[in-house]
Amino acid sequence: MSHQVHAVPIDVLFRHCDPAGIVFYPRYVEILHDIVEHWFNHGLRIGYENLHGQYGLGIPTASLHVEFKAPSRLGEHLTGRLTVEKMGRSSMHLNIDLCGLDGAVRVEGKAIVVFASIAELSPVEIPPDFRALISPYRRAASTSDA
Repeated sequence: MSHQVHAVPIDVLFRHCDPAGIVFYPRYVEILHDIVEHWFNHGLRIGYENLHGQYGLGIPTASLHVEFKAPSRLGEHLTGRLTVEKMGRSSMHLNIDLCGLDGAVRVEGKAIVVFASIAELSPVEIPPDFRALISPYRRAASTSDA
């Protein structure tokens, strides 16, 4: 079964680069987070301000694995691509790739984010309405991920 991919255009800006004009690797981590936030704001239409304010929830990163496949340079145009590998009771396993215009993966990111109460600083179950919005982005079409 097919799944949705949240795609985000990314321009490699001066602020992302080291003096050699190549993206400085910690900036990729910031870009990966920007893609997740963009997905919440524009793909899921939940909005980070609503997630934190109205719902009192955060989605801290519990695990992050990044593989740097090829460099990116100042002025290049990339595409961030996000899908959900797995959704548990309170967590999601996200795949976030940064690709060049040719489609080749430059950076491959895998993150586990946890829905958590901001007040209690503890995991909470993913709200059913969020789960319904997230489900189309899941690669696995099973009804219950572990």
